[in-house]
Amino acid sequence: MKDIAFWPGISGRAALVTGASSGLGAHFTRVLAAQGAHVCAAARRTERVEALCAELRGKGYQATPLALDVSSAAAVNDALSGQVFDLVVNNAGVSHSCAALDLNAQMLDSVIDTNLKGVFHVAQVTAAAMRASGKPGAIVNVASILGSRVAGHVAAYAASKGAVLQLTRALALEWARYDIRVNALSPGYIETELNRDFFASDLGQALIRRVPQRRLGQPSDLDGALLLLLSDLGGFITGADIVADGGHLVSSL
Repeated sequence: MKDIAFWPGISGRAALVTGASSGLGAHFTRVLAAQGAHVCAAARRTERVEALCAELRGKGYQATPLALDVSSAAAVNDALSGQVFDLVVNNAGVSHSCAALDLNAQMLDSVIDTNLKGVFHVAQVTAAAMRASGKPGAIVNVASILGSRVAGHVAAYAASKGAVLQLTRALALEWARYDIRVNALSPGYIETELNRDFFASDLGQALIRRVPQRRLGQPSDLDGALLLLLSDLGGFITGADIVADGGHLVSSL
């Protein structure tokens, strides 16, 4: 993670990051902690978020682990009830690779329950607490460029991320009156520990060549968009989707 200047309206705020056990969620947790936020790192893999928070506290940052399964509305209510967050990053998600004709109900439910329902559960509970406290808030839902265009064998994932974009707009409309901003962040191909080996393969390299910038994104390439949407500098932005994909969505067919 690169050293970055402080963005107004983040230091001292309470922030929640879901799906914080690895990948982008762990990166976002580090970014917000370095910005001075008190970050609650939430995920199902509690040992991973406990280790992450211990690492951050060792650097003098404020971070607290939380066991959370966003696919369960009851679990979200139990875990988040009574807590007021200023900033929320709805990052938890699962993916799949399966031909649509082979997609079964269990696989579909798994993706929709986490990627769409999980986003709604967390947004609803945290926004209700923001409204009750009378405090403004900012929610960022992590979507994907697959919510706007599609690829093969990702029907459930693409549908879930497309729905997240529309959900983001609907929530932004309803909650603007409470000074709660809701926006989406749509990454393109971003290198993480989960996909690093794939993108080193011949097939992965072929996909990278289709990105106009001819490179994979790094997690740090999302920092500017994330911090803009969460900080006071983005105070008049709601219902938006910021795409960070190296030009992939505007590439020719």
